[in-house]
Amino acid sequence: MTQTAIPYVFMRGGTSRGPYFRRSDLPEDLDTLTKVLIAALGAGQSLNIDGIGGGAAVTTKVAMLSVSEDDWADIDYFFAQVAVEDKLVDFKPTCGNILSGVAPAAIEMGLFEPQGDETEIRIRAVNTGARVVARIQTPGGRLTYEGDTGIAGVPGQSAPVQLSFMGVVGSATGAFLPTGNLRDTVQGIELTCMDVAMPMAIACAADFGLTGYEKAEDLDANRAFFDRMEAVRIEAGERMGMGDVSKSVTPKFGLVAPAKAGGTLAVRYFMPWKTHPTMAVTGAQCMASCALTPGTVVDGLLDRPTTSPAEVILEHASGTIDVLVDFTTENGFTVNAAGLVRTARKLADGHVYVPQSVWKGS
Repeated sequence: MTQTAIPYVFMRGGTSRGPYFRRSDLPEDLDTLTKVLIAALGAGQSLNIDGIGGGAAVTTKVAMLSVSEDDWADIDYFFAQVAVEDKLVDFKPTCGNILSGVAPAAIEMGLFEPQGDETEIRIRAVNTGARVVARIQTPGGRLTYEGDTGIAGVPGQSAPVQLSFMGVVGSATGAFLPTGNLRDTVQGIELTCMDVAMPMAIACAADFGLTGYEKAEDLDANRAFFDRMEAVRIEAGERMGMGDVSKSVTPKFGLVAPAKAGGTLAVRYFMPWKTHPTMAVTGAQCMASCALTPGTVVDGLLDRPTTSPAEVILEHASGTIDVLVDFTTENGFTVNAAGLVRTARKLADGHVYVPQSVWKGS
């Protein structure tokens, strides 16, 4: 046999999708793991033709699950962002959309047993240390994907996945404002650098000569904007204490503009070398927190909610995403928790194969 078979469940989680593995079914060392994930997803070619990736950053994401040894958590979730056209894997960030599929995938894999009509699973994001409580529908103790909840960017309706994120402040950099400032000017662009669930550099669309209402494909075609944004992002990453981020997907970049469809704020989110077709769950928490924080770059773009918890409706390239933010203002603005509703669906299961020259298996 010239290939190694690795069991997996293929899931859509929120507006992303990818393989979900048991961590124990993969190599322990990250160098070998990187090679296995590149081979499995076909990274290094635009269509991922020699793997199960989907030719887009939102379809080359990987979740690796295990029973947690943490006293608080039930399941450990280790995330990997696999590149599309480059043979690269980034283990630094986490992904809230893929996290939407962790609870049902854990049940599918036999890592957790359903408990009654609704099952609560406590998840630890290994990459960042974030803690998330997921509540999924298990009527009669059986997992279901059927329901009437719809999310922008996904056709149809499915069972809701309720996510409550705790301890999201400073998850990557250790600070709510990694530069120590509400605003920084980087290469002539005013930014708010913030770390809530995902470290981000956030700017006003108008400062790049944009409206903030552009379609994702129109932004992707604007290479002059991307070149300028990337230069700003790299310097912002250095100022945030993240070192050289030229080959890292973090910090992510976001643009803000006044809402035009009844929401709180219009946003565009970058992954960072391509426009997100919808909105990342982690990025939504950071941008919602930025919207609620006085003194950031969003000042003057919105009527800021002042009571907690606050519902922040972010208008993105494909619709809206609602974030419920619990915060306090007694000693400055502090985020306590953020909640969102997503959906997930099992698409396939079985084995994915990689050449034995890459890995012979455990």
